[in-house]
Amino acid sequence: MSQTGKIQVFTGEGKGKTTAAVGAAVRAIGRGRKVLMIQFLKAPESSGEQMAAVALDGQFTIKPMGRKGFIYKRNCEPLDQVMAESALEEARFQVVNGDYDVVILDEINVAVHLGLVQVGDLLGLIDSKPEKLELILTGRYAHPAVIERADSVIEMKKIKHHFDAGVPAREGIEY
Repeated sequence: MSQTGKIQVFTGEGKGKTTAAVGAAVRAIGRGRKVLMIQFLKAPESSGEQMAAVALDGQFTIKPMGRKGFIYKRNCEPLDQVMAESALEEARFQVVNGDYDVVILDEINVAVHLGLVQVGDLLGLIDSKPEKLELILTGRYAHPAVIERADSVIEMKKIKHHFDAGVPAREGIEY
């Protein structure tokens, strides 16, 4: 990878932020790059992207570092704080380690919004990014300082969604 890596943010109220990051991962893998996704707020064996990564045979590593269930449906608990801090430490290590060409911090924006990760800590991680590393940050509620620091920000906007009609998330489609 010879070009300069960028900082991309996928945010907004609409569906597709993690899916867009996975799409970027698949493109990078197709070009021989190694990709890591650290999932803030998602538990092991809870999402389709985790299962798909196994099929990519070591080119795409996903480290889910949250607990099962949606955090917005429960109050944040001390365990959520500990898990988010652990995920942030892993992210710091992996960003500077150099083993990956692309690092995705899935749901990091929500972790910041909920106060599980301090925005200053995320900005420090961004500042430590090696020049060639592509860093992708996903999740609703991207902090204005993160948006300012990013090279590219895509906002997903919901126009209409079947969730609003009471249709629950479907395995293999929404998760």
